[in-house]
Parts: sequence; structure tokens; C-alpha cells
Amino acid sequence: MNAVYLAQDPTLADFGKDPWWLVLIKVVFAFVIAVLATLLGVWFERRVVARMAVRPGPNQAGPFGLLQTLADGLKMAFKEDILPKASDKIVFFFAPTISVVCAVTALSVVPFGPMVSIFGHQTPLQVTDVPVAVLVLLACSSMGIYGIVLGGWASGSTYPLLGGLRSTAQMISYEVAMGLSIVAVFMTAGTMSTSGIVAAQGDATRLTIFGTEVPAPGWYAILLLPSFIIFFISTVGETNRAPFDLPEAESELVAGYMTEYSSLKFALYMLSEYVAMVTMSAVTTTLFLGGWRAPWPITLWEGANSGWWPLLWFFGKVITLVFVFVWLRGTLPRLRYDQFMRLGWKVLLPINLVWILVLAGLRSIEDWQSRDRLLVTGIGAGILLLATLLWPSRKPKPKLSLQEQATSRPHGSFPLPPMDLQVPPSPRTKRVVAEREPANVSAGSDSREV
Repeated sequence: MNAVYLAQDPTLADFGKDPWWLVLIKVVFAFVIAVLATLLGVWFERRVVARMAVRPGPNQAGPFGLLQTLADGLKMAFKEDILPKASDKIVFFFAPTISVVCAVTALSVVPFGPMVSIFGHQTPLQVTDVPVAVLVLLACSSMGIYGIVLGGWASGSTYPLLGGLRSTAQMISYEVAMGLSIVAVFMTAGTMSTSGIVAAQGDATRLTIFGTEVPAPGWYAILLLPSFIIFFISTVGETNRAPFDLPEAESELVAGYMTEYSSLKFALYMLSEYVAMVTMSAVTTTLFLGGWRAPWPITLWEGANSGWWPLLWFFGKVITLVFVFVWLRGTLPRLRYDQFMRLGWKVLLPINLVWILVLAGLRSIEDWQSRDRLLVTGIGAGILLLATLLWPSRKPKPKLSLQEQATSRPHGSFPLPPMDLQVPPSPRTKRVVAEREPANVSAGSDSREV
């Protein structure tokens, strides 16, 4: 009976009943996960990128170089802490803290596992859950933007200010696409509770095809594939990771909003980036990859989703997504800022809106007869196909000649040389040819030396 209870999914009624010491254990556990994820995440990224570049990577400090990140953290702590004269001292100090606190707070509503027994108390492996837990995640992600823009503004310098403004514009644009991606999850799961979304993915979806029920995967990464792809792209842009790491593009912005930061405050910004990467991987796992539930074929084992085993499946999925983050950094070049913003506003946002309309239409005809559903779906797919084929393409601009390009230049441009300029031969070339000529001419009475 106890094993059956432990295999059950936690509900909202299971929260708020833990003693204070158990709540403290959960909070410390989530904080330790964030800190360890940062230390091991930096080491993991350096090792993986080194492997891709056929380099050894960190391998001297500790076994497999595991203590290298710890050594780097201690080195940052003992570096000189510089405070610019023109900076706003209070905001300059607290801006990195805002980013770290928001990234760590998001882990409080992420379910790490099912109901377990801790010192005789039945409790879910989750700090807390609320009916609008996913909105808490979005709020934490949005508040993290303040740490970046305030850090750039409080530095009292031009380059950090520009980096903070560009970072804010980037993160807000991808926040919209990410929020719309989660709307599809709300519509399908029927709840905004993170534990409820994981429970909704535990039951295999039943599809009726020509009167026959066919079990389909329960993961929303498969059922809601467009939302999953857009959400993951948005998380890469939201966490300022390559190829979208424009806020820290040294070739363009020196070091972005972190230009004036040093020592521990710089370490806090770096900490917030890696915590955000792990947090968004955990959120992606919760919303689209079944959360702590074991993937198939491990689910054939009856005890796969009970006890402490789900922790292993959960962190396995998180590490896999972190590897994808690192893989993108080692593979793709950095985008230009205008390309990046165009991708967010002109590509991801329209596709997301169209996908939500299609999904809402499919949800509204769920109660119809199979024949009517098939007919409406076929008509909609045909209209979409015709619209795609008949959509007017942009006519290519006629290629102008060099003279037309020179004429169409705006007033006040730099002067251009004549388009028909002929470069005369070099005088030295003539002299060299003349010096070599006597060697090929036979000597005679009228010969003269050149």
C-alpha cells in the first residue's frame, strides 16, 4: 500500500503540510543544486567544447580537472574589486544579486520527483507548487532582466549602458515567444501547475484513427513539437547563450553590461547565467519532456516512477539539455543583432500565433464525430497548403550598375574616384624592361648602352 502511494503524482493538496525543517531541507536542496550545477556546468562546458575542438580541456586541478572551476571561483574572490566613480553604488552592488536570486527562485516550483518518504513524512520532491506555477517561472525569468539593465545603467559608462539596453530588448522579445509557447501546454494539460503538467504527460494520449484507438506518446515535446522547438530557441536567447550571446559580444560591446564589473560581482553574473541555463533546462524537462517520469522503455519496469528513481531520470534529461546548450556554442557562429531580433519578431512570433490558432481549432472540435473532424482538418490543411503555394514571393530588386549605384548614393557621402579610371603602368616597370633589353640585342656599331 505504501509503494502504491509513493508511485502517485503529487497534487496541490499535498503541499503546505510539511514541517518547517522539511521545508528548509527542500530549500537547501534546491540551492545546492543551483550552486553545484554552476560549478559542474562550467567544467562540463569546457570539457565538451574541448572534446569538440580536439583539445584536452581542464585536466590538471583534481581528477579530470573537476577542481578547476573551484580554483577559478577562489581566484575571482581574491581579485581586486573595482568600483567606478561615476557608478550608482547601491544599484551597482545589488544588480548581479537580482539575476542570481531570480534564477535560483525559479527552481522552487520545479518538481524533481513524486511523493517520497523523508524521515517518515510523505512529501513531494518539490519545494512548493501553486495553481499558477508556470506564471511564477515566467515572472522569475522576466525579473532577471532587471539585473542586466540595472547593471548596465548603474555602471555610469557608455558601453555597459548600450549592452544593457540591447540585452533588455533581446530578452523581452524572446520572452514573448517563450510565453506563447507555454500557452499550448496550458491548453493541452488544462492546468498551470507544474506538478499537474507532469501528471498530464504521464498518461498516454489516445488517438482515434478510423475508429481505432491508437496510443500516442504523452510528452508534449512530441505532441506539441512546434511549441517545443520555439520554446527551446527562446530559452537559448533568454539565457544569453551562444549563438545568441550578443549581450557579451566582446567584438561589439567590449563585454556588454558586465564591462565595469570585477571580482565577486562578475562571478555572480557568470553564476546567474549558468544557473539560468540549468533552470531553463529543468523547466523544459517539466513542460515538454515528461518531468521526472522515466522515458520508454524504462517505463516497462513498474517501479521506474516511484521512490527516488525519478531523480535519476529528471537529472538525466536536464544534463542532456545542458549538453545541447554546449553543443550549440561549439557548433554555430554568433548571429548579428539585427538577424537575431528579426528571428524573434518576424519568424518565431508569427509561427507561434498561427500554431496556437491551429491548436485551439483542434481542441474545439474534439467532441465532434470522427468523420466531421477528419473533414474539417482536411479542409484546413488544404487551405494552409494553398496559401503557402500561392503566397506572393518578394520580387528580387534589379541589380544596379556601378554608375547607377554611385548616382543613387545619398548627399554628403564620401567622394568616389571616376568609374573609368585607368591606372597608368608603373615607371619602374619600363626601367626594368629597358635594363634587360641589351641582353637580348646583338652588339653592333650603332648600339648604345641604356
